Amino acid sequence: MQVPLVRLQCGVNSYDWGKKGEASAAAQFAAATPAADFAIQADRPYAELWMGTHPSNPSKDVATGRTLLDLVETNQALLAPSVVARYGKKLPFLFKVLSIHKALSIQAHPNKKLAEQLHARDPKNYPDDNHKPEMAIAITPFEGLCGFRPLNEIAHFLKSIPALRQLVGEDTAKAFAETVAKNDGNEADAAKAENKKALQAAFGALMASSESDVKTATEALVAAAGAGAEFADGGVASTSGATLAELVTRLHGQFGPDYGLFVLFFLNFVTLEPGEALFLCADDIHAYVSGDIIECMASSDNVVRAGLTPKFKDVETLVSMLTYNYAPIDEQKMNPTEYPYATLNRTAYSSSSESLLYDPPIDEFSVVRTALKEAGAKVTFDPLDGPSIIICTQGTGKISVGPTVQEIKAGYVYFVGATAELVLESEGDADNELVTFKAFCEVEDNSNGANL
Repeated sequence: MQVPLVRLQCGVNSYDWGKKGEASAAAQFAAATPAADFAIQADRPYAELWMGTHPSNPSKDVATGRTLLDLVETNQALLAPSVVARYGKKLPFLFKVLSIHKALSIQAHPNKKLAEQLHARDPKNYPDDNHKPEMAIAITPFEGLCGFRPLNEIAHFLKSIPALRQLVGEDTAKAFAETVAKNDGNEADAAKAENKKALQAAFGALMASSESDVKTATEALVAAAGAGAEFADGGVASTSGATLAELVTRLHGQFGPDYGLFVLFFLNFVTLEPGEALFLCADDIHAYVSGDIIECMASSDNVVRAGLTPKFKDVETLVSMLTYNYAPIDEQKMNPTEYPYATLNRTAYSSSSESLLYDPPIDEFSVVRTALKEAGAKVTFDPLDGPSIIICTQGTGKISVGPTVQEIKAGYVYFVGATAELVLESEGDADNELVTFKAFCEVEDNSNGANL
């Protein structure tokens, strides 16, 4: 019978936006359990470490070389009958480490219905028929553009940045500002619907601009950003003029004239410190800008892009698919809670060690971040009726399931099978605490899969 604790070798993707060489957390973690032909190259960008069963980059059992997908297909008890019944013979989530030097594309991920349609129509650019809600947890300071800003902020930028207003169009910008002013403070459904319609019109007008118009407007925008703190009439409460000016200058240096330089005035600019998190629903617009994050998502590789990228763009689909929900960024941040199914020993408790749950409003995954802050600190996780993947991002210690005990340190990744009681113990001191992230799926069903 398969022991439900499997150390994994995970592949790292090299995309242009990744951090280079040893600066990339994704590369460092991949090197902890390297493939036979892997060595970190100083001038090569390393963007994403993939942990899971997705066929584009499946993880492998270090001991046997078998893919994790093959392992769970032939040992379905590792997944739990209820998980297999709902999601099939594979992990329902994809776990990643992202190391971001250059901004990722302006993008959104399709909902389930649209994903099926896009995959049927264009399987080359949309390789999966699944939706892709995702959660990002910072492991170093992070910057991103996530979700549409409050509409009065967008109206401010349309008024204070002539280059942006030029691309959107005077009439469309005026109509947007009038709608926002008329509905200010009105939370009625009809007012929200009218606001969303106006937002779609303004955003769609921007994205419909010709490349020559974007190039001309970019010259004016970059020149205006030279005003520094005075740029965009000093900015707005959530994003200062100085911050916006630096972003424009940086992104222009990375991509040259691009729609994304103007989209950033429609989106919330967010910064996260380690441990802070965001959840992005399917159809939510976003672009990660810099930093290292743990990312968990439904198992899909579908991306609809429209800027800040040399890759395939599908502007028409992006503009039509978005929800046009708008809100301050704090409404997209997640507040982790104490994980109730983890028991700390006395050393862990007295050293303020913790296990925190990030629990998004979807079924495919949740993540627990554990920090054991003293040598001998130990946490015992109750058995789950579903699979887990755990990665260590800092420190050294032991990981065990029953009598099976293995080493764990930064970059080590393990698969943990269903119904296994998992124990972690730190061997480091307060200056080298053991930090792990555990993604898991558990279907709430008492029929053992019979009713699904």
